[in-house]
Amino acid sequence: MTLTTIDRINIAIDGPAGAGKSTVARKVAAELSYVYVDTGAMYRAVTLLAQRNGIGPEQAADLHKLIEGLDLKLQPTSTGQKIMLHNEDVTELIRSREVTTQVSHYAANEYVRQKLGDMQRELASHKGIVMDGRDIGTHVLPDAELKIFLTASVKERARRRHQELNDSNYVPLEQLEAEIAARDKLDETREIAPLIQAEDAVFLDTSHMTIEEVVSYIVKLGQSKLMGVSE
Repeated sequence: MTLTTIDRINIAIDGPAGAGKSTVARKVAAELSYVYVDTGAMYRAVTLLAQRNGIGPEQAADLHKLIEGLDLKLQPTSTGQKIMLHNEDVTELIRSREVTTQVSHYAANEYVRQKLGDMQRELASHKGIVMDGRDIGTHVLPDAELKIFLTASVKERARRRHQELNDSNYVPLEQLEAEIAARDKLDETREIAPLIQAEDAVFLDTSHMTIEEVVSYIVKLGQSKLMGVSE
């Protein structure tokens, strides 16, 4: 049977840096046979492009001009999502510390958010999307049938990030905690689409939950929502 928009819903997963949104969203999408859209990767790609062109986040006019010709594609593969920037695979490059420490500054730009938001809404127009970010439920997909606000303590998020690092990009745990707390403040206080919980979002603190428990919980909520939409 071919799925139609009636048979699918959109799921928005928001939350602060290091909350596990991407991992959870990817697994939820796989469980439901939906398409996963990593909006964070899109902002990282823009950051990488701007850095390569020597454009700082405060150079609004230059950034605006750069984004006008943006060629960005998200390609699903058997091993995850591939990020193609002007036909170049930048999937690994956008995870560098240079990008990670600056992405929130570029993401605060009004035109960047408008451009990528339009792209994200187009991707979600046919339903069956699991999208994670910081303003999905409040700004990008305010009509998403299921919204989740995923979070964890700063200490726990830093611990998880610390475990992901290897010797080549080692950062002290205390530094990660400070960086995550600073990014939280920047995301929550920016003028354009700040990080806030949507009024109709389900709050989920994962500090003491496994990835599998979080995924299972959201999948069950999704299935319940789908039943409600189909009835």
